[in-house]
Parts: sequence; structure tokens; C-alpha cells
Amino acid sequence: MSQSPSDTASANTPLLDGATDPLTAQRIVVLDFGSQYAQLIARRVRDQSVYCQILRHDITADRIAELNPKGIILSGGPASVYEDGAPRCDPELFKLGIPVLGICYGMQLACAALGGEVANTTSREYGRAACAVSNSGELFADMPAEIDVWMSHGDQISSVADAFETLAATPTCPHAAIRHRDLPVFGIQFHPEVTHTPLGGKLLENFVIGVCECEPTWKLGDFADAVIQSVREQVGDRGVICGLSGGVDSSVVAALLYKAIGPQLSCILIDNGLLRKNEQQLVIDEFSNHFKADLHVVDAEDRFLASLAGVTEPQEKRRRIGHDFIDCFKAEAEKIDDAHFLAQGTLYPDVIESGADPDGPAATIKLHHNVGGLPEELGFELIEPLRDLFKDEVRRLGLELGLPESLVWRHPFPGPGLAVRCLGEVTRDKLVVLRQADAIVVEEIEKAGLYRETSQSFAVLLPVQSVGVMGDARTYENAIAIRSVDTSDFMTADWSHLPYELLGRMSSRIINEVKGVNRVCYDISSKPPATIEWE
Repeated sequence: MSQSPSDTASANTPLLDGATDPLTAQRIVVLDFGSQYAQLIARRVRDQSVYCQILRHDITADRIAELNPKGIILSGGPASVYEDGAPRCDPELFKLGIPVLGICYGMQLACAALGGEVANTTSREYGRAACAVSNSGELFADMPAEIDVWMSHGDQISSVADAFETLAATPTCPHAAIRHRDLPVFGIQFHPEVTHTPLGGKLLENFVIGVCECEPTWKLGDFADAVIQSVREQVGDRGVICGLSGGVDSSVVAALLYKAIGPQLSCILIDNGLLRKNEQQLVIDEFSNHFKADLHVVDAEDRFLASLAGVTEPQEKRRRIGHDFIDCFKAEAEKIDDAHFLAQGTLYPDVIESGADPDGPAATIKLHHNVGGLPEELGFELIEPLRDLFKDEVRRLGLELGLPESLVWRHPFPGPGLAVRCLGEVTRDKLVVLRQADAIVVEEIEKAGLYRETSQSFAVLLPVQSVGVMGDARTYENAIAIRSVDTSDFMTADWSHLPYELLGRMSSRIINEVKGVNRVCYDISSKPPATIEWE
């Protein structure tokens, strides 16, 4: 039973093809109302070893019944339920007898559909709040009487229908959690999916395993086997090309494809001049050690820098890099016999942040060069075997495929490379400065034994200059920002609390060793509200 694009946010995924698939027979579905965290909810459900699928908010109740999920989660969203044109779900889904959990907007929607009222409040909550639990059954089973939660809302339930009972409250939100007395419908105003709600995973476990009675049977290894079989069936005897960047995503894609189709795979490394220090040689060495497929290296630095000349707008940078990236692939692919497919390491966060489903409700945060910046006429069929996985799942999959830990745990690097860490116009001279500073940051993180403890650490070249004194001379030079974050999923992140001594060594080395820099700053922004990358 196949699904139409209107039913699913990820039509490329082999495991979404059929409600009777043994791997996905016990599934939770998330209806997406435009939340940037919809994919993160799915990720948290998978922490319970239960498969989770993202669907559009307007999927019919009949279609949901066909999929036969064990539970339904209604995501948050930016709209207000009382506004004209606000996204709504099919009200018939509440009559299916399937447990429903509404989160934030999803809670308000469920409550309004079943007789409650929602209104704007002057006591807007954004950030951490103390939530007092008044009913410790079901959702809050085995949890303390007070928990820390993450709020992000301007609207809230102003009155609940008699059919609802309140389960928890905060000082400014009297109905922080509710339950319908007769139907298996629950609602929570806070976000259990983000790391800022420490016991959010336990609450979701209570819903998925307790209320929905799911069995934890979904395994990443089974997912890999299914993808390998699907790729073999899709590709047949034709050729596949894969962009190899040296990062974990492209390496896992290459390993997965090589296991599926062997010599039919050709890998292409595009050196766009935006790579990290010594990146090209590192990729070649790692590729030679771990893969036996055909490798093509394209020197395209001049082309990319010419295309970026004079461009300062971040989205335009990404678009141009995306177009040049594909054009280079096309040119190199002409040298490869029967190159019919293009494989990419697109992940869940890439898809959701790009608003990649044109019919979906999610707003675009930024374009990813392998999702939103591609020309309409690719000339290839796309294969995106990691499209429904988060970064930590990809790492675990890489280990299962036999890749070394040094490669699997390498910090992520954006597809557009240093271009999105060089704020303003990208030039060859600026890249030299940034590349050297970035290498120092990584070297010092490694020396301190914190590389595995931090999730992503790098340098950013700021488009400002400031006054300094070096020796007896006045300087007016560049500023470098250091960014280091801790996260499990890259949808939310906290800044790394690096030791002052480590930051001091980084600053001293950058200023002394990198010509043209006289100031170093440390970025202490979390995601949200900031993103991990600066552009």
C-alpha cells in the first residue's frame, strides 16, 4: 500500500511503504502542524524502539485507520487555533479509538475540537517552567510531583469542557496537561521532545509504551537491511554516484550503497575550495582504507569562488553552491558509465529545516544545499537512504556497517562548507584565515579530550573588524567567533561549557598564529532561538 506525497513528509523512505511491513507494524504517527520540532518528536519516539512516521496535518481519519497506528501525536505549530485558515486535523480521528497526545498547538486543537476554549494570554510562557503534577497516572506515571518543562506559547486553554480533567499546571498555565474522561485523548502545553524538558523522554515513554501499549521492536539494523534491499530493487543493474565529503553522513551513505550494489557505486569528491584544512587528502585516505568503489576527485575551487563573488545573503550562497555542486556532478558523471542515480546524505533535520515538502506546513529556516538548492532538472534520480534518520542514528548505523569510530564520530560539517561560516562575502583570503582558525579550535578540543563530549565545534569569521594592539602598533583586524555545542539530535542544542583555560588557549593561538585576527569571541547561544551554524 503506497502513500501519496500528501500523506507523508518523506516519500523516498522505503520503510514507509505499507502498514503491514513487520518493521513498522507498530507505529506512532505524528501529524505536523508546522512545528520545527515535528521530526524531533519522531526521534524521541524512536528512543523507545518504536517506529514513528511524520504525516501531514490534513490526512484523513480513514487513511490513518488504514495505517493502523498504535498512537497519534499532534505536533505544535506557529498558528492560533481560533484564527481563520489555521491548520486543523480531521475531527473524525478522535473517534478512531486510537490514543492521541496533543503537544502545545496540538493540545489546543484537540481541546477546542472536543468542547474546550483557547485564547491568547498576557502570561506568555517561553522557556523553562516548574510544572506541578496533580494526577500521577498514565502520562505522569513514575514521575515526581513537580517537573521542569519547556514552554513556548502565547495561547493556552482558557476553559476546559466538563469532559476533560486537568493533570498538571504551572503558575501561569492552569491546564498544562489534560486528559479526556471518556476518550484516550491527552494534551500537554509544554514540549516533552526538547532536551530542555529533562523528563520529557519518560513522559513520551509513558504514552508510547504505557498508554499505546507498543512493543519496543524497531531496530536500526533491521532498517539498514530494509534500505539495502530497497536500493537493490530500485537500482537494478544501473550505476549510482555518491558525493563523498568525508563527513559521517556521506560516508554512511557510501557504506550502505556499497553493501547494496558494490561496484555499481562511484563516489565523487567535489573540492569546492570551502573544505576544512587538509580535507581533500583526509577523504582520499579514508576512502582508500574503507571503500573499494571508484573515486573521482574534482578540483572546482575557482568555479565556486567565482560564483560566490560579491554574494553576502546566506540563502543565495546556499543556492549558488547547490547549483554549482550539481553542475559539477553532471560534468563528472558524464565520465562514468550508466550513472543513473544520485545518492545524498539528506537527514531529517535537513528536510524539516528546508521545508522540503512543498505541500507541507513547515516554514523554511534555511536551505540545505542537498535539499533546497538543487536545479529542477537534475538529470538523476535521487536516492536518499538516510532521509528519515537523525544524526545519532546515522552514527549508530555507521558502526553497524563497520565504519571506524574516528570517522563515525567526526563532527558534522555543513554541505556549503566554510561559506556559511564566513559571514558576508566569501573570498580566498578570508577562507585562509577561517580555515587556520578552525583547525586550531578542533586541535585544542581534541587535545583537551573533549572531542567526543562536544557535538560540534568550529570557528566563524565575522564581517567586522575592531581595534587592537599588537606589539607597539595599533591594529584594525578581523574577529573570530568560536562555536561549540552539545546535542543529541541537532534539532535543539546547548552551548558547550568549555573550561576557561581551554578557551584562553584557543584565543591565544588564533591571535598569535592566524595573520589578520586580533579578537576572539565565544558564542553562548542555545538552539533555539539561535541555529548551530551562523548562516
